[in-house]
Amino acid sequence: MTNPRILKVAVSVPLSREFDYLPASEAPAAQSGSRVLVPFGHRQQVGVVVAEATASDIPVAKIRRSVATLDDEPLLSADDLWLIRFTSNYYHHPIGEVVATALPALLRQGKALHPTRTFVAISDAGACADIETLARRAPKQAELLETLIDAGGNGIDTDTLREHLPTWRRAVKGLFEKGYALSFDATGEDPEFATLAEAEPGPDLNPDQQRALETMRAGSGFAAYLLDGVTGSGKTEVYLQLMRNVLDAGRQVLILVPEIGLTPQLVKRLSKRLGVEPVVLHSGLTDLARLHAWRSARTGAAKLVVGTRSAVFTPMPDVGLIVIDEEHDHSFKQQEGLRYSARDLAIARAKRHDIPIVLGSATPSLEVLQHCRTGNFTRLELPQRAGGANPPNFRLVDLTRAPANDGLSEPLIKAIRSHLGNDGQALIFLNRRGFAPTLICASCGHIAECDRCDSRMTVHARDRILKCHHCGASRPLDESCSECAATVRPLGEGTERLEDALREHFPDHRIDRIDSDSMQRRGAIGEALEKAAQGDADILVGTQMLSKGHHFPKLTLVGVVNADQGLFGTDFRSAERMAQSIIQVAGRAGRESRQGEVIIQTAFPDNPFWPCLVEGGYTQIAEDALSEREETRWPPFTWLALIRSAAHSKNDAHAFLDVAKKRIEARQQDYLRVLGPVDAPMARRAGRYRAQLLLQSSDRKSLHAVLTDLRPALEAEPTARKVRWSIDVDPIELF
Repeated sequence: MTNPRILKVAVSVPLSREFDYLPASEAPAAQSGSRVLVPFGHRQQVGVVVAEATASDIPVAKIRRSVATLDDEPLLSADDLWLIRFTSNYYHHPIGEVVATALPALLRQGKALHPTRTFVAISDAGACADIETLARRAPKQAELLETLIDAGGNGIDTDTLREHLPTWRRAVKGLFEKGYALSFDATGEDPEFATLAEAEPGPDLNPDQQRALETMRAGSGFAAYLLDGVTGSGKTEVYLQLMRNVLDAGRQVLILVPEIGLTPQLVKRLSKRLGVEPVVLHSGLTDLARLHAWRSARTGAAKLVVGTRSAVFTPMPDVGLIVIDEEHDHSFKQQEGLRYSARDLAIARAKRHDIPIVLGSATPSLEVLQHCRTGNFTRLELPQRAGGANPPNFRLVDLTRAPANDGLSEPLIKAIRSHLGNDGQALIFLNRRGFAPTLICASCGHIAECDRCDSRMTVHARDRILKCHHCGASRPLDESCSECAATVRPLGEGTERLEDALREHFPDHRIDRIDSDSMQRRGAIGEALEKAAQGDADILVGTQMLSKGHHFPKLTLVGVVNADQGLFGTDFRSAERMAQSIIQVAGRAGRESRQGEVIIQTAFPDNPFWPCLVEGGYTQIAEDALSEREETRWPPFTWLALIRSAAHSKNDAHAFLDVAKKRIEARQQDYLRVLGPVDAPMARRAGRYRAQLLLQSSDRKSLHAVLTDLRPALEAEPTARKVRWSIDVDPIELF
């Protein structure tokens, strides 16, 4: 009797195992990397075959048969499956959920790789219609008709219509009745990503840029390069020239950026300079657009892929270079579900493919700097701004001597007026959205708090609501104190309040606010940043969105409003993060021919952090922080894992972690410290009590051995049914 062929299938459930199935009775036969429809409990689920076997722990007679094979050929290659398995093992997360993260939504749902789409096209009668007459009677129909005429005989798929003309369904009904349009179903094929007409030549490199480029060109196989360049030093220009070499060799390039907002400017620049149309992958795309981009990368048709965090999993059969722009940015670490670092996975992927990876930043993470110290990575420095631009001047404003009203001190107001008078542009930075962070009673001191979280409600004055920025709960703005009925007032500043204050001081100037509240419409952030780059706004007010990688030619002044937020943080990374934030936003000033100025408002001008930052720059901050971390044995000199639990009962949250701690301590390992369990810094969030257990180890391999033993044990633990829990390897937030 021959051994049966058994499929090891990853199913998206929170269990750290693969499930055994027999192949479906009907062809095609499932292969590793293919999707299969399998019976799971009382329902059917889409899974991916990650391996095959000839034996199972389950008797063959009890192994269920898969229902159908969904792919004629494997969707995922051996390299793709390796990355999925590596991610599952390193982050101790169920492999089925890793697969779900790696696949576009439509493929997770079992849809075809090339799904059938409905198209709307112009008819012969519609091509001859009198649009002007139609526009007078039915303007929406006329608008849609013009769109269909521009599209030609191939028509437009309904997803694209929905994105660009949200009211198209009403309009198309009238066009169908008039015989001006028709619809049909077809399989949408991918367009060719052809080379554009001509690539624009770039500027000549300065000596530092040239040395960095030649060093990377001279390398072969896997190498990790830190391109450590001050803001405005021309890191992107070095990327572009290195990419050009890889594309000329016929290979693919993957570029990861931390935010969707960074993609429009970058995509435009890549298209112009490389003569190649990039494929974009981020969460703002429709499901169909994301599948299209993923599919194009998978076939190799897309030579240049630009994406945010999850794009690290994109199949690329001939990837020859990976670039991580702003590698220090915390957006590369997923904070929910599968808590992976896209930067670290990209490094592992580059090593697997034996290709170079470039990590660019003006404020490199301490982990990457330590890799450079030990020789694992190569550090390439760009100490000067490109084009001869000078670095900005820094100035501290002592808020104890020059108090701020609505967030603005008199010295900052004068500086804004001076720069605007010299045809400059100002950026006022506050990493806090809303009108004010607190609503307080002027009589009894009562503060409006969230009913579901241990946090204060943020005032959103224009919408007349109080909103919790942690759980999303909202309620109407209080007219009076709920405790004593006295007058309430907003305390502190958010970007909305800053915008109002600036309008009072500068009524004749255009002021644009850029934060997640004002940029909710699809495409809004790209439009706002483009206008800002063109100088259409005189004053920009915003949060972290404005600090990352943007180039505003007219911008000469940056004001940092609440600079003291990170001085007394409880997290050991507080100083590093604060320095990164300030240096990044300061780098937007004076990138062209004019000198930039950075004004930092602080109530603690004598704090040693400020002279260290202003005189020694980020380099000095990083060196001091590394010395301190080495002495106190915090990362990157040790390794951390955080086990979190959340439950409706505080006792349940702690009881689960007590079980985890006992199991860990039973191993009696000298290299491991177990801290906790303790309440999370915000103990209650969204109605659940949160606790955490911190593992700190001097040996990474041994830490992972502990977690490998712990995960399946916790999955089987009865107390786990009462809690939501997770393992976070290499956490960047200890909350």
